[in-house]
Amino acid sequence: MKIFQMYEADIYRMAFVYMKNEQDALDIVQETAYKAFDKIETLKEPAYFKTWLVKIAISSSLNRLKQLQRIIPMQVDQLVELPTIKTDAALSLLLKQLINELTTEEKGIVLLKFYEDYTFKEIADTLQMPLGSVKSTLYRAHKKLRYQMEEVDFYG
Repeated sequence: MKIFQMYEADIYRMAFVYMKNEQDALDIVQETAYKAFDKIETLKEPAYFKTWLVKIAISSSLNRLKQLQRIIPMQVDQLVELPTIKTDAALSLLLKQLINELTTEEKGIVLLKFYEDYTFKEIADTLQMPLGSVKSTLYRAHKKLRYQMEEVDFYG
């Protein structure tokens, strides 16, 4: 599936956010490729192939986490592997640490919105959430990030 390779890095980044380690993220990428190949006939609109893949990756990640029933604390050196916003390195690292403190739902929405440039509608479709819930969750996450950032500036 050559088309899958176009989005492999995006799938890996999303899986890494959920799984918090390279090996598990790579397993999710592999599982996503398998499921996509196996269920390609269920893709209704080819224009949304990437969205469909991300949805499979998120679902696979959440299922794997449920199976493992564990939370893996992210190490600071692992944060460097997350997608970066082109900005000052220290600020980028701080943003990654702050994003890691969000809930799984908030983190997924923030990453899809600001790192993958999804629209609210695309996020709602991908995560199978009502549009209003996506917007309110993003607003809540943004408020948390702003509050945490202000604390860092105050104590920094």
